[in-house]
Amino acid sequence: MALHGISVLELAGLAPGPYCGMVLADFGAQVVRVDRLGARRDLSCLSRGKRSLAVDLKRPQGAAVLRRLCARTDVVLEPFRHGVMEKLQLGPEVLRKENPKLIYARLSGFGQSGRFSRMAGHDINYLALSGVLSKIGRSGENPFPPLNLLADFGGGGLMCTLGILLALFERTRSGKGQVIDVSMVEGSAYLSSFLWKSQKTGLWEQPQGQNLLDGGAPFYTTYKTADGGFMAVGALEPQFYKLLIKGLGLKSDDLPHQMSMSDWPEMKKRFADIFAKKKKAEWCQIFDGTDACVTPVLTFEEVAHHHHNKERGSFLTDEEQGVSPRPAPLLSDTPAVPSSRRDPFVGEHTEEILREFGFSQVEINQLTLDKIIESNKPRANL
Repeated sequence: MALHGISVLELAGLAPGPYCGMVLADFGAQVVRVDRLGARRDLSCLSRGKRSLAVDLKRPQGAAVLRRLCARTDVVLEPFRHGVMEKLQLGPEVLRKENPKLIYARLSGFGQSGRFSRMAGHDINYLALSGVLSKIGRSGENPFPPLNLLADFGGGGLMCTLGILLALFERTRSGKGQVIDVSMVEGSAYLSSFLWKSQKTGLWEQPQGQNLLDGGAPFYTTYKTADGGFMAVGALEPQFYKLLIKGLGLKSDDLPHQMSMSDWPEMKKRFADIFAKKKKAEWCQIFDGTDACVTPVLTFEEVAHHHHNKERGSFLTDEEQGVSPRPAPLLSDTPAVPSSRRDPFVGEHTEEILREFGFSQVEINQLTLDKIIESNKPRANL
């Protein structure tokens, strides 16, 4: 796999950090999740392919354990607010003195500087501060967060993954690591570069929810079907729009011009009435295989069984019969090989990992007695 031989210490957190660590693990990195002592379970649900080490970083002996591990690690993935690691004497200045090749990835909502850097926040807050949230929502309604996907996973986890890969590549030339400052606000804003660069084109001159690509157009939105399902319509180009009109049983000569924005609200009502007369499967029979850009809105229960996704093997089933997306993108020579095993228990691999990093059994036993580390081996069901 592409990242075979790369070692990563992921300090346990929620959402963006664990996602970044999972992507690295899927593509071959050896990822150790550093859990808090006493944590009952991993709440991230994103620990595929990782191992777990439980250690109390708030005590000097626990911080010393992590420093010792970092001396032989390629990447540290840290998800805390500015200043947290410095208080523990685990900041990049300390760790990179011992290991100049270390890549220290700092993933936070507001970044490592600025007046908000020590504030708490969540995806909706980062998206709001990036400007992106102001563009999302239906006409006449409040801005609406698209789950927690954009800031947490796009602007956060995926941007952090990109930063780590860039730093690993640069290290092949300089031999040195570096510090990566990932702000979910800035990552979300960077994802929206098209919105910023296209402002003078007229794409966004109407109020929220009334533009071409935000649900305002009757040919770029979703419609409810007779059985309560939904169809997604994206017939932007004129040649695709003609096929949409044909599939709906309408004639172009009887309709306003496609780009007559004043007629869009009435056209949406007309299209909605037509879509409501047939079931989702019936609309699929009409539009599948055409260039009308009309597709079913698949539920989580349907998506793995859709013929296109099945043909590509786009979804995986693990040993506990859980379904999840296959890693993307596909690499021809070094594809990801995600683990199909269950996620690790908190502290399941503590002793195993410490032995690999050169800790003696005497040291491990003492750390356990001092309650600096914790081991939680799975119990056999007899």
